[in-house]
Amino acid sequence: MSLLQIAVSVGLIVVGLLIMLVGSIGILRLPDFFSRTHAASKVDTTGIIFLLLGLVVIEGVSLAMAKLLIAIAFIMLANPVAVHALARAAWLRGDRPWRKEERAETNGK
Repeated sequence: MSLLQIAVSVGLIVVGLLIMLVGSIGILRLPDFFSRTHAASKVDTTGIIFLLLGLVVIEGVSLAMAKLLIAIAFIMLANPVAVHALARAAWLRGDRPWRKEERAETNGK
């Protein structure tokens, strides 16, 4: 394994971890379910893809690389669909997105 291959793979893995860290902070800081699911879906999908791409670079051309690429394709398709289903179920249950006006009303009481 060459030094360039190691540097690129470590860079991709670190970027993926940083993206997921930002998403985790967003999940804690955002006010409602819909905002949190948005942060979780977009950021975790992107972070996992970067992590797996780092593993693809480490692995090189092999059967394992093909399996990792299939996993990336599956994650790109499945994560957004799953989060959409969760958000739709919450909407149909009666949950509504947080609005700035609602916060001002609760602070006045």
